[in-house]
Amino acid sequence: MCRIAGIVSKKISQNEIRNSVKLMCHALQHGGPDDEGIFEDKKACLVFGHRRLSIIDLSSNGHQPMADVGQNAWITFNGEIYNYPELKQELLRSGAQFKSGTDTEVILQAYLNWGTTAFARFRGMFAFALYDVGKALTYLVRDTTGIKPLYYSAVNNELCFASEVRAFKQSGLNIEKDPDWPVRLLAFGHIPEPYTTLKNVFSLPKGHFLCWDHRSAGYTLSKYHIDGLQNVITDKNEAHRIIYNALSLCVHRQLIADARIGVFLSGGIDSSLLTMLANRQKKEQLKTISIFFDEKSYDERSYQNIINNKINGQNFSHLVKQSDFEAFFSQIMGAMDMPTTDGINSWFISKYAHDDGLKAVLSGVGADELFGGYPSFNRIKYLGYLRKLPSWMLKLSGHFLPDHYKKLAFLAVNHPVADYLALRGLFSLADVSALLDTSIDHINDVLFGTALSPAPHGYNNEHAEWFETHFYMQNQLLRDTDIMSMNHGLEVRVPFLDEDFNRAARNIAPAIRFNKRQPKKLLIESFNNFIPPEVWNRPKMGFTFPLQKWMKGHQLISDTDNYKGKAAQNVIKQFKNDSIHWSKAFALYQVQNDG
Repeated sequence: MCRIAGIVSKKISQNEIRNSVKLMCHALQHGGPDDEGIFEDKKACLVFGHRRLSIIDLSSNGHQPMADVGQNAWITFNGEIYNYPELKQELLRSGAQFKSGTDTEVILQAYLNWGTTAFARFRGMFAFALYDVGKALTYLVRDTTGIKPLYYSAVNNELCFASEVRAFKQSGLNIEKDPDWPVRLLAFGHIPEPYTTLKNVFSLPKGHFLCWDHRSAGYTLSKYHIDGLQNVITDKNEAHRIIYNALSLCVHRQLIADARIGVFLSGGIDSSLLTMLANRQKKEQLKTISIFFDEKSYDERSYQNIINNKINGQNFSHLVKQSDFEAFFSQIMGAMDMPTTDGINSWFISKYAHDDGLKAVLSGVGADELFGGYPSFNRIKYLGYLRKLPSWMLKLSGHFLPDHYKKLAFLAVNHPVADYLALRGLFSLADVSALLDTSIDHINDVLFGTALSPAPHGYNNEHAEWFETHFYMQNQLLRDTDIMSMNHGLEVRVPFLDEDFNRAARNIAPAIRFNKRQPKKLLIESFNNFIPPEVWNRPKMGFTFPLQKWMKGHQLISDTDNYKGKAAQNVIKQFKNDSIHWSKAFALYQVQNDG
């Protein structure tokens, strides 16, 4: 697990390229504290940079950027390929030669033997740049579920890429801010892909590769991953068997590491299940990391203890108080790569995992999306009914309804994003307009001016899954988990997003996979009471902090004098009166303190 950066350009000198990549790597050193490497090809006007976090093959053999034995290709790689031992054996039988025990070298040999078809054979989380010397091509490749980030800029016949947006800012290159990012943050609570806070810097789509041709200084963007979903499993017993076997397998292969690995244990269904499975498969004592609070309504210690009492492991449990939030607030803000209303919880749990000596952990991200764990799965049907109302009536709702329902005005716009924002958005159109002093037409153009890949239109469970996966999980959960964990030099693995497990789950008929009365019922039943009833038979909490209270007590966020404009000050007054959620105040704080 690492951080990567690079530039291909014929417009600036090789020294300038090298210096810029070094600056980018310096900005990324928190995510790769163990080693740094630079590769350059002067003829190709190319420089690759790498910051290393050693997880597999901790020796110097894992130094990157790395070349194959014949130096036919070079790579700078961020991630883990969990099925690399099997791929390596197949490649050895084909005559491939290896000089290390790394998964990185397997990527190189897989490409040299199988071409771009190799990308779909990798099982893991990855983002890498690969330079084919003979063909004069550079590939940027991202994993199928978008676990690892990869950003690029391809303008003026130059290619620049990095694992974090901050690296572009520190590169010394002439890259400007995108003035529309506040619109997206206030509407979504995050910056949705492919956009960033910078002009012409975009997120590489998951399951895609960018091919840069050094001769023409141009590129193509291609999808390498095909879902191949059939929804053929209609027998519940067969579904139970498939889920049991697939999840057991992917937890087993994601425990592969040459460094210490543990599990985030929140006390919920997903983390409890992963803990029990990892404990069953791990040879040495399993280590779990948990957080608890003085605020009783947020404290899940009793559920955490139920699981810890069932495993042969060591639990590191940490009390987080408002004083900790105050003490670390500036560090948390500095860790953010892009503005977000999430990530504070990930920052703390990652800090403690690192402090407790771990380099990698398992996380339960992805189960809610696959098995209907969010309230949106039951609420989405109402969007279908509301869509039948006249648009003028929906527009008026943004002005007259209570704050929680103002978002329904988004439904006056015929666009898939409008459905999501009505379901999970932050501020309404009218509120964003007032807060940013810009027109509704401009906001509509920013939010809805781009066509999306086809989305479901059934206002059913599959529709809700699509929204939760492609918006909330993709842009908020995964991005914030990655950025906050890597800020502490920690790798977070997500077994529920394993390619094979996802394919297996999605091939189960929706009528079996989702249950409106008991969220994640299929997952629970597949393990036949493996999880104690006390853990799953209770209201869902999620991994949440008492931030409504903490932010009200934080002077920078809660002082109305720190905000410009009556609209912004009114939002903070409502927040202090508990009339609106803390996430709105936090987003507004970031917009007004950009700089």
